[in-house]
Amino acid sequence: MEYPIRINKYIRDSGLASRREADKLVQDGKVLVNGQLAQMGMLVNKGDKVTIKKGGEKEYKYLAYYKPRGLATQSQKGSPSVIDEWRTKGLYPVGRLDKESEGLLILTNDGRLTTRLLEAPTQDEAPDRIIGKETFEKEYLVKTREKLKEGIVKIFQKGMDTEALGKLLPAAARIIDDRTLSVSLREGKRHQIRVMLAELGYTVSALKRIRIGPIRLGQLKPGETRELSQNEVGALFQ
Repeated sequence: MEYPIRINKYIRDSGLASRREADKLVQDGKVLVNGQLAQMGMLVNKGDKVTIKKGGEKEYKYLAYYKPRGLATQSQKGSPSVIDEWRTKGLYPVGRLDKESEGLLILTNDGRLTTRLLEAPTQDEAPDRIIGKETFEKEYLVKTREKLKEGIVKIFQKGMDTEALGKLLPAAARIIDDRTLSVSLREGKRHQIRVMLAELGYTVSALKRIRIGPIRLGQLKPGETRELSQNEVGALFQ
């Protein structure tokens, strides 16, 4: 955050409430800055302690989760799924990864984040996140059975015209080795990367999502989680 910052923006960027909700918390006398009641429009400086009185804030949780390969995001005919695994803890995945893909999902009990990140959760890959005219970029590591040709990078960058999905937005790509490709998307059509590569004559042997916007998978191993930092949560709501 850049200081000084207005109290309502500080609360919003910390992922605690929307700006409108933050204004109401201040008006209701539920926000303290350095132990004193916050005033509407006041500025928060670096080092100030901002607290919200008990009962004035829902306890939101945000986790980065490494979905293992072979585990569906949504249950199908009673088979194990991410949703079934986490619903008892009150957490749900934002977006999806298809069963044979692995990597980063965000788990939360904050419906505001789901609304903010997703346009329509109906695809196997996480749909677009819309902020104004921008989308949240998602980055994947993809392994192929066939050796990659240099031209694939330019094809992705131009935006492919596919038979299965139609015209696709330009995608950033980088060849890491003979059979490993980094792909960054700003859209998430069904099985998009698999379709793109298949129409170019490649077979995907492994696909892992390593980043959603500012959130990275990092050193997590399959099945592991970590709590998002305050800065990461704030970045999701900016």
